[in-house]
Amino acid sequence: MSEFRETAEKLRNDPEVVYNCCCAAVLPFADKAGIDKETVMKMTKNFGGGMRNADRCGAICGGLMVLGMFDVGDPKTIAEYYRSFRENHDGMLDCRDLLKANAAKGLPKKPHCDGMVYESVELAERLLKERGKI
Repeated sequence: MSEFRETAEKLRNDPEVVYNCCCAAVLPFADKAGIDKETVMKMTKNFGGGMRNADRCGAICGGLMVLGMFDVGDPKTIAEYYRSFRENHDGMLDCRDLLKANAAKGLPKKPHCDGMVYESVELAERLLKERGKI
């Protein structure tokens, strides 16, 4: 398991602090990008819960932020990022749809959201490595 995934798991399982999905996807990369924890906490604050409106999944947003932190934003990479999530989640990218589908399967919310964070972290890490950014 990578250091980024390991950090994300620690964050999501911290009993003292609730790290929203976006924050938990971004924080593992913060040190390498030269961004302090407080700044990440502030910039990701309104991206949990589907941007606080059940819209785009916070974990997916977090992965995009990570790519941007390392100056990766070319259309091909971003398309690949989105394509991966769409393929893995029946085309769904929004929190409300993802959670509704998860609930229809009778599964609990937290493990689903944790999984979205881990998927985001692993995908961002892979894309950054392939592009020589980390």
